[in-house]
Amino acid sequence: MAAKKILIIEDEPDILEVLSYNLKREGFQVVTALDGDKGLNLVRREKPDLVILDLMLPGMDGVEICSTIKNDNELMSTLVIMVTAKGEESDIVLGLGVGADDYVSKPFSPRELVARVKAVLRRGLIIDASGGKEKIECGALVIDSARYKVMVDGEEVKLTATEFRILQYLASNAGRVFSREQLLNKALGDATVVVDRNIDVHIRGIRKKLAIQPPVIETIRGVGYRFQELTG
Repeated sequence: MAAKKILIIEDEPDILEVLSYNLKREGFQVVTALDGDKGLNLVRREKPDLVILDLMLPGMDGVEICSTIKNDNELMSTLVIMVTAKGEESDIVLGLGVGADDYVSKPFSPRELVARVKAVLRRGLIIDASGGKEKIECGALVIDSARYKVMVDGEEVKLTATEFRILQYLASNAGRVFSREQLLNKALGDATVVVDRNIDVHIRGIRKKLAIQPPVIETIRGVGYRFQELTG
């Protein structure tokens, strides 16, 4: 099996060198960029499996790059780990809100970052997170796990990889209530940044993109979330 390709977009040369060395030592192909504009060009040219993306960059910043990747038909399956010196919850929510698959705050050890990369790549391989049906239909909504697509009224809805996993997991367990912690563990797996608003941001994104009223994902106040009961 070909080695996974990792693109590091980081404007601090010392950090870039250390990360590149450690990832190559683990058997990954590594491509690097020191600024946002070059980084996005490399994403388009190299088609990496995963991007390690600094939030604060010269030129195009990390949020804009992540948003561009996740809204491009050819790039949206690319996994993204956002890295920044900022550790405030608002910055984490911002990164997750534009589709980042994970978030690491500086300072961090190379070993921690490599572990995150491996965990996110494992999650990216799991299309049917629950082992349930390949296709789930709920009114105008169709979730096709085999093709990794979501359709509403026959039109494809572009979800991030994380949004897809959450929606697919909830729909496969329709009627069952899950807490935020359960969704983090069961739908997203290990090495996920755990903040109270993590799941909330993704659920809001799913609801907005599906634009179904009433929402198929219900909020159970004080408990968590539930996909409406399937009929027929």
